[in-house]
Amino acid sequence: MSDRILNVAYIGNGKSANRYHAPFVLARPKKFRIKTMYARHIGHDTWAQIPGVCYTTNLDDVLGDPEVDVVEITTPSALHFEQARQVLLAGKNAVVDKPFCATEREARELFDLAAERGLTIECYQNRRFDSDFLTAQKVVASGRLGHVFEIVTSYDYWRPWMMAGKTLEQNRPIDGIGYGHATHCLDQLISWLGIPDRVHGELRQLQGRGMANDYFDFDLYYDDRNLKATAHANYMSAYLRPSFEVYGDRGSFVKFDKDQQERDLKHFYLPKGHDDFGLDSQEQWGQLRWQDDAGHMHEERVETVRSTYSQWYDALYETLVNGAEPLVKPEETIAQIRILEDAARQLA
Repeated sequence: MSDRILNVAYIGNGKSANRYHAPFVLARPKKFRIKTMYARHIGHDTWAQIPGVCYTTNLDDVLGDPEVDVVEITTPSALHFEQARQVLLAGKNAVVDKPFCATEREARELFDLAAERGLTIECYQNRRFDSDFLTAQKVVASGRLGHVFEIVTSYDYWRPWMMAGKTLEQNRPIDGIGYGHATHCLDQLISWLGIPDRVHGELRQLQGRGMANDYFDFDLYYDDRNLKATAHANYMSAYLRPSFEVYGDRGSFVKFDKDQQERDLKHFYLPKGHDDFGLDSQEQWGQLRWQDDAGHMHEERVETVRSTYSQWYDALYETLVNGAEPLVKPEETIAQIRILEDAARQLA
């Protein structure tokens, strides 16, 4: 068991770094230390200064620091590719917030560059540790649903104002809901089921032609298993669809509520020091209805699997310190970007 502590630096000091990354690093003080945060402008009006962290407007304080083991890129999506390339060229391991980049070509270039230099680069797919996703997996693994032929995951919001009036030029495909949220859903399905045999993907512009992408619908087909997995969402859902639906020839599982970690983060209720962080209430547990071998139907509530996004960092630690295979494999990220890129060609 290694007692090495890895030094982490951030490019970006906004919501992504302070809400979705840093709290889960700080919850693992025996494995990680946040050494430096870089941004073009430093302020602490929204996000409090983290004790012991060096805040800088000089990027060389990150890229030129021999003590920094891994750099996390948490800037706007369109900057990810160039900044990740810059980090790798500086000889640093990299973690890139979603979306990893805009195109399959860019993704392959980054993975090839990392391999040439003996470095690790991964997309931060923290939602592999969403409790609703893990609970759906557990139910399927139990076998009570029989042969599973359909899985549906939804990422709906009631946020009609978010894309209101934004054109495609102002809001490039990489900044739309497809790259912003479908990336989570597609990664979950690919990590669970593998790379699909066929895909039908659709990104829509609900405000009309030339406007921002605010809707996605992807069908992933696994022909040898007679299985279809769907990921869909839009920002105009006054009623939210279930976060997960799973259908088999012996039963069904439905969970309405998403993982609650984001809920707590938005209220600055952080994982460190709070044992109930992200915890579902019993009313939020999923519902399972299934038939046993005698033909009797059963209904039950399924307790939500406990999880934390810090588990993503546990896996990163094992990769960087102990040489374990990356949790988010290059071929999975490349497949996901290819699916998104193909769908984005429909936008006009």
